[in-house]
Amino acid sequence: MTRFLDPRSDIVFKRIFGEHPEILREFLNGVLPFETESEFIVSLEYLPGEQVPDIPLIKNSIVDVRCKDASGRQFIVEMQMAWTNAFLQRVLFNASKAYVRQLEKGERYEMLCPVYGLSILDDTYDSDPDTYYHDYRIVESGKPERVLEGLRLVFIELPKYRETRPKEARKLRWAWLKFLQEAGHAGTQGHASVEEFRKQVGITEPLRRALTIAEECGFSPAQLEHYDSFWDAVSRERTLMGAKFSEGLAEGRSEGLTEGLLKAAAGMKALGIEAAAISQATGLPVEQIEKL
Repeated sequence: MTRFLDPRSDIVFKRIFGEHPEILREFLNGVLPFETESEFIVSLEYLPGEQVPDIPLIKNSIVDVRCKDASGRQFIVEMQMAWTNAFLQRVLFNASKAYVRQLEKGERYEMLCPVYGLSILDDTYDSDPDTYYHDYRIVESGKPERVLEGLRLVFIELPKYRETRPKEARKLRWAWLKFLQEAGHAGTQGHASVEEFRKQVGITEPLRRALTIAEECGFSPAQLEHYDSFWDAVSRERTLMGAKFSEGLAEGRSEGLTEGLLKAAAGMKALGIEAAAISQATGLPVEQIEKL
């Protein structure tokens, strides 16, 4: 029996979500923070991808799909295999550029439609172990019910997602995140078999189609070679990021308790490592690190 290829990889993610609008539509309706059915996406069309600035060390770890729905809302969907602070600026840059480029010269601002940036992270960036879903909007300070519509950024930390008994209203989100998180492990030791996983996750027709598309037998030898190369590149980039972290820490500790650690902290911060993680590694206060 064939296995599922990991849908987080570039070739599988783009085949599933970049070539099948009905699958992407259900995925977005399932994971985005829509509060009523009136907000659901009814239909969508793909938009061409854009060249955006690379982030040092992790050039191969980002996969994105762009689309807009019938009402004009735009959606930028990214699968990110590693996290640095530079990602936040990159996502904000992408969404802001998409928002601004909606208007031609002389057109009215009232024609602008909202832009959603959805980032699925195969990494963590928030220190709270119980929070995996982050929904950012522009709100008035002190009165969050007052929302300035336009940009909305959603980050989902896959490694922290542990929901096993979802309420009915969240079952679709559970199934899609389980698909992304575990499909590549189905059939291996300690995980459900391929058929068991298919029964657990295939709760809708788009999900069943996504599972079929992810089957290894549907990919050519050249595509499977690309698949392996993708994971090799991700592994190298993660190793390099870890090495840079360790080098900065070792250099800082060799130069003196305060001056050296500050230098190491500054170097790690420049790599995009979270202040909380730097604080844990160096012993420096978070407030001091944030001022560097």
